[in-house]
Amino acid sequence: MTRLQQCIAAGSVVLVCALLTACGPEIETGPVGADTVYRNGRLYTVNPQQPWAEAVAITAGRIVAVGSAAEISTHIGSNTVVVDLHGKLMLPGFQDSHIHPIGSGVEASMCNLNGLAGVDAYRSTILNYATANPDVPWILGGGWAMSAFGPGAMPSRLILDELVPNRPVYLSSQDGHTGWANSAALAIAGITRDTPDPVDGRIDRDPNTGEPIGSLQEGAMRLVTTHMPATTQAQSDAGLQYSIKQLNAYGITAIQDASVDAVALATYTAAAERDQLSLRVVGSIWWDRNRGLEQVQDIIALRTQFTNGRIDAGTVKIMQDGVMENYTAAMLDPYLIPSGSSGIPMIEPEFLKQIVSELDRNNFQVHFHAIGDAAIRQALDAIEQARVQNGPLGNRHHISHLQIIDPADIPRFASLDVVANFQPLWAHADEYITELTLPFIKEERARWMYPIKSVLDAGATIAFGSDWSVSSANPFQQIETAILRKNPMRSDAEVFLPEESIDLNSAITAFTINAAFVNRLEQETGSIEVGKFADLVVLSQNLFEIAPEAISDASAILTLFQGRPVHGSTDDL
Repeated sequence: MTRLQQCIAAGSVVLVCALLTACGPEIETGPVGADTVYRNGRLYTVNPQQPWAEAVAITAGRIVAVGSAAEISTHIGSNTVVVDLHGKLMLPGFQDSHIHPIGSGVEASMCNLNGLAGVDAYRSTILNYATANPDVPWILGGGWAMSAFGPGAMPSRLILDELVPNRPVYLSSQDGHTGWANSAALAIAGITRDTPDPVDGRIDRDPNTGEPIGSLQEGAMRLVTTHMPATTQAQSDAGLQYSIKQLNAYGITAIQDASVDAVALATYTAAAERDQLSLRVVGSIWWDRNRGLEQVQDIIALRTQFTNGRIDAGTVKIMQDGVMENYTAAMLDPYLIPSGSSGIPMIEPEFLKQIVSELDRNNFQVHFHAIGDAAIRQALDAIEQARVQNGPLGNRHHISHLQIIDPADIPRFASLDVVANFQPLWAHADEYITELTLPFIKEERARWMYPIKSVLDAGATIAFGSDWSVSSANPFQQIETAILRKNPMRSDAEVFLPEESIDLNSAITAFTINAAFVNRLEQETGSIEVGKFADLVVLSQNLFEIAPEAISDASAILTLFQGRPVHGSTDDL
């Protein structure tokens, strides 16, 4: 190992530039040079000081030089592997700032309804799975679309009873906010017409008889899930490996898992110990809304135990409301439904302020789920209170989903240093919006659905995430949707609120350096700069040279994690 390699391997990123100055002549004049050089490419660096380059040199997993072909040629020695990019576009590795990899991988191995077209397809898949797995005590899985069952997303237990009469069945919706149970599962949970709704959820009932119909909204899901067999460690390990492979194939090299517990953190740790974790992981520790502030000490213990190397357990996830489609997202105005409900704030707003202030005081980042404008305001109010109480500690709090933001709250993201964490693939007029949302809210509210451009123009930092398996983790589909505001899979799709479209540079930034900022990784990753890890992706097409409508057809043909290929091969270039 050369002296430069030793410097980089041992030193922190803060010292790398100084070390390069001290050690730099060695690679210019010595016989060894960099480990690898990628040249003859179009490198979009996401570094405003040097936006474009032709080549990059990598040593010991870190970037040691970025520049023109001539500049990087001085880093080629007798042992350097030289890779010709043949003019292809190289970007920093993508980072997904809101995703569920372990659960998504586990779900894929069960009764998987994701991507199926309607109730008939669900029927055949459920029946086939049950027939193929006669010894499985519970039929578990999910991925069904709420739109398949109309307004309110209320599938019937009778469908499941017909298909699987003698075993409990429980299938979660694609977005994870509704459960679909058969009569056997309801019986095990003791759910009857006399069972009261939990404060954070709803048992859907027959309007004539009051009997539960089989769909369970939000906190009511817990009435069944507490009786289900737990996911085994082997299932979690296999699910994570499935997801890592898929995410690396999309060019993703860092994530924020939007809901973890000790088991999930142990799963990531075990993968890292086996050198099977080709992702940097921020784990958002789930805030149990059935407990109080005493759980902060437990969360601190998890952070201490599991923050190490590629894993950062310094974030807490708070779910403040539900979703629009089942009328549980917390809204400032009532839904246009007979009950006149305004949704469900999961945590009482004044108590939320106490929680966030305490977490902020202990230097945790808070990651909010907030979809409705009331929940978003409550989250912002809580962050504001934390800043008043603790001062600006720079903990990079962020709010995910942001389906409807009251325009009065848009400037508060910048003024409170709150990152707006959008899921851009949702910002088009699909059935969830046209059939399950727009008919049930006031027209003036609809104007502010996924207002990405407005938040960006107000000076806030925006980051992107997929919420996979709720929707695809494919960043190319998400980027195209953010730019065009229409379904990337349909050429005839309607454009939805085009005034909220953003440009390609902003979309790439949201998936790279801004997501790295959310993940507390911007000093190590997120741009192609000297001293940072060589987490990089080479694309099949140059996104800057094709029509926006073609972006969703692009793919990652080579993904590097610390300079090592984890998807594709240099032979594919």
